[in-house]
Amino acid sequence: MDATITIYCKNTHTYNEVPRGISLIELKDLLHIQLPYPIIAAHVNYKVENLDFRLYKPKDVEFLDASTPSGMRAYVRTLGMVLACAVNELYPKMDLRVEHPISKGYYCTLQWHIAKDEDLENKKEPPVITPEIVKTIKARMQSIISENRPIYEEEKQTKEVIRMFAERYNNESSIFETLGNPYCRYFRMGDFIDYYTNVLLPSSGYINVFDLVPFKDGLLLRIPNRQNPTILEDEIPQEKMFSIFQEYNRWNKLLHINNVNDFNIACKDKKSFEMIKLAEALHEKKIAQIADAIAAKRPKIVFISGPSSSGKTTFSKRLQIQLLVDGIKPEVLSMDDYFVNRVDTPKDENGEFDFETVNAVDLPFFRQQMHDLLEGLEVDLPTYDFTIGERVFRGRKLKLQKDSVLVIEGLHALNPCVLPDVSRDLTFKIFVSALTTINIDNHNWIPTTDIRLLRRVVRDYKYRGFSAQETIARCPSVIRGELKWVYPFQEEADVMFNSALIFEFAVLKRHAEPILQEVPKFCEEYTEAHRLLKFLQYFVPIPEREIPPTSFLREFVGGSSFRY
Repeated sequence: MDATITIYCKNTHTYNEVPRGISLIELKDLLHIQLPYPIIAAHVNYKVENLDFRLYKPKDVEFLDASTPSGMRAYVRTLGMVLACAVNELYPKMDLRVEHPISKGYYCTLQWHIAKDEDLENKKEPPVITPEIVKTIKARMQSIISENRPIYEEEKQTKEVIRMFAERYNNESSIFETLGNPYCRYFRMGDFIDYYTNVLLPSSGYINVFDLVPFKDGLLLRIPNRQNPTILEDEIPQEKMFSIFQEYNRWNKLLHINNVNDFNIACKDKKSFEMIKLAEALHEKKIAQIADAIAAKRPKIVFISGPSSSGKTTFSKRLQIQLLVDGIKPEVLSMDDYFVNRVDTPKDENGEFDFETVNAVDLPFFRQQMHDLLEGLEVDLPTYDFTIGERVFRGRKLKLQKDSVLVIEGLHALNPCVLPDVSRDLTFKIFVSALTTINIDNHNWIPTTDIRLLRRVVRDYKYRGFSAQETIARCPSVIRGELKWVYPFQEEADVMFNSALIFEFAVLKRHAEPILQEVPKFCEEYTEAHRLLKFLQYFVPIPEREIPPTSFLREFVGGSSFRY
């Protein structure tokens, strides 16, 4: 066997003969790789790997810093392990739970560690988290970081891993059973063991930017800025977003679901149909409550906004029904019909059409038609023909009646510049998004963007003829547009609605896996496709026959009774 192998480094665009078995960190030093920020991981044949990963065959290697999506995910996962370890060392009778992202950080809580023979009555109430406790945990995290503790990835028989984690975390069952593998890997830092869904950094010393502050009744783990990871993300107020997450946590308790393992057990016990019925009923009740709030205010215009694949269209149709029940006649318009002709669409810094900017909408024409409608005039409504990229008129006329309300749905509907001279008292604003309502376990959260990306992959393949590779390739521009044009206005909403369903990943799994498997293994998009495929393996698939035709999920997987 040859003592050397050929490695192509994408950072230097060079082929290199290196010793077989060389680690990525050794390769980095050998090639003198320099990036704008410290190197923390690498893509090996488009899969993210730890810097301790060793190379035995010819590979393509690209080193990553924290300004890349894969690098930042590895950094934040490692930061989460440092926090979990600090809590375990300081308060061994408490469990850390990373609940969800908020305010550009992660909201965490502490819960009592309940032993099997303990009296639950004494520990129903969560521990009170004081500023002093937060300060103590942060100091221990800083100590763990300064000690530069190595982080090892280890693998043992699944039954042995289950036993180890049962002793550590008092779990009678765990996510390892769901995976169904004979061997499972986990991570160890000193005596502390934990499980994470993907690679970590080689040691705690790689963490150099973080903060931990009191937040509500818990903690906020603050992380580096994604564009400049040498500084922290700004902490922004998101009161309404936080309340939506808390509402869904309460809903999950009604379903007796705390994490993916609970969900999988319920599915295996044939309780999935019960979950579907209850989750859909909670959605319908929430939409009815929003309609009642609109009926009480009697606005002239209802604005519905939200990021791509959040279910805005289905929401507007279901809201329309509930408004009719309240005696209000809704007239639903889509801002997409007011796009400028494609040849007039603004271009981004790369010279590509920028369909995400508010300037892709013909605002003067839109404003004129809305004012005419509010004045009681009849207007000739446009329809945007996406095939030819032009606005056309097909004889759609509209004149508002006394009991009518305009319902305007679109990416930019909450942006104040859309109708700047319409009084706020005459409007009702709704922000719709798909916010993941379930975590893999206490320390592994599911990114809120994943559910929308999987929805988009399935819908674009089924209805628009786009491959998963094409959909994933467009994601960076979509995300940039949302960060600039959608999220800054979400707290302007009168109400927020979460269109995610707790059973959604288990249904999307059947549709998404074969589509993602078509992504070639030699392209940039394979990194994300591979990550999503690994993520979907945590869910037990369930049939969709019990999902009603008006469900948000039907907009993406098919079978809806609505016309889109």
